Amino acid sequence: MSNYLRFQREILPILAPSLRKLIASLPQNLVGALEELRLRALRPLGVVCNRGDGFLQASGRIVSEPERGYMVTREELATTVELISQHSLYAYVEEMRHGYITIPGGHRVGLCGRTVVEERRVVLLRDIQSLNIRISRQVLGAADSVMEHILGPCGRICSTLILSPPGCGKTTLLRDIARQLSRGIPRLGFPGVQVAVVDERSEIGGCYQGVPQNDLGPRTDVLDGCPKAQGIMMLLRSMGPRVIVTDEIGSLEDARAIQEALLGGVSIITTAHGSDLEDVVRRFDLSAEFLTKSFQKVIVLSRRQGPGTIQKVLELGK
Repeated sequence: MSNYLRFQREILPILAPSLRKLIASLPQNLVGALEELRLRALRPLGVVCNRGDGFLQASGRIVSEPERGYMVTREELATTVELISQHSLYAYVEEMRHGYITIPGGHRVGLCGRTVVEERRVVLLRDIQSLNIRISRQVLGAADSVMEHILGPCGRICSTLILSPPGCGKTTLLRDIARQLSRGIPRLGFPGVQVAVVDERSEIGGCYQGVPQNDLGPRTDVLDGCPKAQGIMMLLRSMGPRVIVTDEIGSLEDARAIQEALLGGVSIITTAHGSDLEDVVRRFDLSAEFLTKSFQKVIVLSRRQGPGTIQKVLELGK
């Protein structure tokens, strides 16, 4: 199914009728480039695409000046929230505590409003005033250019860390790596292996009611909404994977779980925010020694030629 048809079937129905009519008037090529729709009560309707961000006018044009954008009303925002939650907002309380709702198609809607906190823990999100509809798009073949780096001699899977600043396509690449490792890669003589995914934020598989909405391959098991470190240990004990895929590591707990997996002969494919290894060491509780001993390959992404641009592939420990 094309990105345009997916948008029509999965995104338009969750918008208030007036917003639906406005956004439905956009040309197909622009719809295909959309990455986010940002709805804020009494503020202009924001759009983010692969060329940058702006504001949508009532005429359907995108402008850079916020005062020229279409102003979203409180009623439009409230109606959209009702449609996103299928008129049962209480059923999504657990997801909302983490700031988002996953909808059919694997799209994720971020929410902002007033938090209710008990014992320093968010228990409820209410009076929602902002929505960020992040449009999930699977790019089959996104990992074609890196699979030969990830696969070592005799079908060995190199533990790989994917680095980039936000918005450069880490998750899209990770998703396709999982799919190809699971399905097999005939051109490289790779038959496919058991893959397990820890999808803490429901972004890799885009699970809806437990079922992945993205194609992660026929040999892939997904642990949805589970903290990474805990999920890695659960999968090691129960699913017998050859490779574990997860997103956005950063804590000492994550590092310990990864080391446990590596000691058990399981490869790890994961991501981290950063422009290089030194940046990751500065920003997170991950040491340079851990990174160089744990990963054989590092893939660095940028947006230089659009999201998912492969800047370089580094070879670390062997």
